Amino acid sequence: MLKHTFYSVFILLSICTGLPYITSAQTPKRLKTIIVDAGHGGTDNGAVGQYENSLRSKEKDVTLAISKKLVAELKKQLPEVNTIATRTSDVYQDPREKANIANENKGDLFLCIHADSGPLKTGRRQIGTRTVTRYHVSYKGKGKKRKKISKPYEVVEPVYEHFKMPLTRNGTSVWIFAAHKTSEKLKAIMKEEGEFEIEAGSDSTYSSFDFNTPEGKAIAQVYAKRYQEKSDRIATLLNEEVDKTGRPALGINQRQKGIWVLQATNMPAILIETSFINNPEDERYLNSDKGQQELAEAITQAVIRYKAQLETPHTTGN
Repeated sequence: MLKHTFYSVFILLSICTGLPYITSAQTPKRLKTIIVDAGHGGTDNGAVGQYENSLRSKEKDVTLAISKKLVAELKKQLPEVNTIATRTSDVYQDPREKANIANENKGDLFLCIHADSGPLKTGRRQIGTRTVTRYHVSYKGKGKKRKKISKPYEVVEPVYEHFKMPLTRNGTSVWIFAAHKTSEKLKAIMKEEGEFEIEAGSDSTYSSFDFNTPEGKAIAQVYAKRYQEKSDRIATLLNEEVDKTGRPALGINQRQKGIWVLQATNMPAILIETSFINNPEDERYLNSDKGQQELAEAITQAVIRYKAQLETPHTTGN
């Protein structure tokens, strides 16, 4: 307990003074468990291909197909890492359930697979003409003797059909939880039970760390910041790997409304918008074995690079 208090006070002093709070060689954090989440599922289709002549793809199906290939690739390339899928079939899971699966399995990295979309514009085109009867109305007489006279005449008018226009935007983007959306991330950290590694040297694991104490809350905030930084790191690496494939790499983004599975997971977490399901080129890519495998391999290469960086010994607090 004395050692526990010492490290807590030391960290608090470091936070207040702005100095690095780890000055000796730090034991590197290991990447032991990866959680792969296929977005949507079951009654929740997610985005659906709706433009004219689309494949009518459902986001829940393509995310599951990509996730299965990603899990297989991670197990192949990183056999020493435990890779867990939140779902392996077409079932619905509440976002809270997904976050709980990740937290209960003590994941070190959360990869959420999605497909992007956006509002579709409606177009129209003429498909023919039709003859319609209209009436010219006039009146004759005055007062009670006034009569309405309708004279029919015919006109030819165009006939139109309406259709959904495809998106022109395409590519892959990566999302992390917004910096100002830390409350749920802090709750996830503060609900941690059992052993919790506070990364402060070789003897760095304490049982049942109490994050409800003043010093505990301060450390939780440090962890939320670290998770943000690590999420940004893996997101940057993935954006680079996507760029290597020749596909448009749309960068790292923060959704201001928040993304529950990114905020409520006690680990670095990213959401990958793999492609636009309402863009013809992207939709075909999402449905092809080649496209799904290319995405799985790009994500895996980013994870391999992230793991190497994470597990390299360093001497600073970051």
